[in-house]
Amino acid sequence: MGVDYYNLLKVNRNATDDDLKKAYKRLAMKWHPDKNPVNKIDAEAKFKQISEAYYVLSDSQKRQIYDLYGEEGLKSFEFCGPSDEEKTSTNNTKYGFNRRDADDIFNEFFGGSDGGGMGGGSGKSGFYSNGDTGNHGNKKAAAIESKLICSLEELYKGARRKMRISRSVPDDFGKPKTVEEILKIDIKPGWKKGTKITFPEKGNQEPGVIPADLIFVVDEKPHPVFRREGNDLVVNQKISLLEALTGKVVDFTTLDGRYLTIPVMDIIKPGHEIVISNEGMPISKEPHKKGNLRIKFDVTFPSRLTAEQKSDLQRILGGADI
Repeated sequence: MGVDYYNLLKVNRNATDDDLKKAYKRLAMKWHPDKNPVNKIDAEAKFKQISEAYYVLSDSQKRQIYDLYGEEGLKSFEFCGPSDEEKTSTNNTKYGFNRRDADDIFNEFFGGSDGGGMGGGSGKSGFYSNGDTGNHGNKKAAAIESKLICSLEELYKGARRKMRISRSVPDDFGKPKTVEEILKIDIKPGWKKGTKITFPEKGNQEPGVIPADLIFVVDEKPHPVFRREGNDLVVNQKISLLEALTGKVVDFTTLDGRYLTIPVMDIIKPGHEIVISNEGMPISKEPHKKGNLRIKFDVTFPSRLTAEQKSDLQRILGGADI
């Protein structure tokens, strides 16, 4: 069917003329290029699509043909009896959007160079009813930063967060209203504390000011077992003096739910550390690579020994190579 004009205007297929006008006014105010100086090219394309959709659906004959044959059928259809307006076109029997461009439609609603229409404005656009000339490029509101607290599991495996925000935007008549929006954040494996995710111009919208960017800054929630150091994961493991001398099996659950078992057979001295490669945090810029897992041992000495225990230790360790 080609372009879905109903979807472009966010109306259903039974929309009345009044529904179409309200939808066009709301979307035209949002996407007019003068309202989007930062993304002017994209806004202009969207603005023209919205205008074309209204141009077709607001004309009963064109709408009937579109409903039956779609966009392609409409463009190839020859009108048998063109109106006086269509007779002025160089291509007066074809569909073509060149007879009445987007600015002409906009000015019919919001006022153009003749001073008519909604708002009684002047100039090409004419929709600044509060004295704003449309020069939005002079000032932009300061960015708004907010913490995004993530668990170590989320930063290890990746996750999706949905953040509900409320902000003030002008309604169809330029009056401020509060709207809510859900922002989706895809947390990538390996992201570090301080990583910033920016949503351009999602702050409050005020006349004459470019809305602020909304920035979420990653922060790490403390973990009961692991501590992150760069791309490495660190585990502090307490062992008794007996285990340090005779060996121990260290086991724990990894951040992605695996059960890891590490036999330690060497004698462990205070401050000893075991490094296991590729069991640390994912490296975000190098897929399939991870940092190291570092196990740091803290040897716990007994608080007291009996005379018999001391004698046994002297006998056992007396000839050991220490």
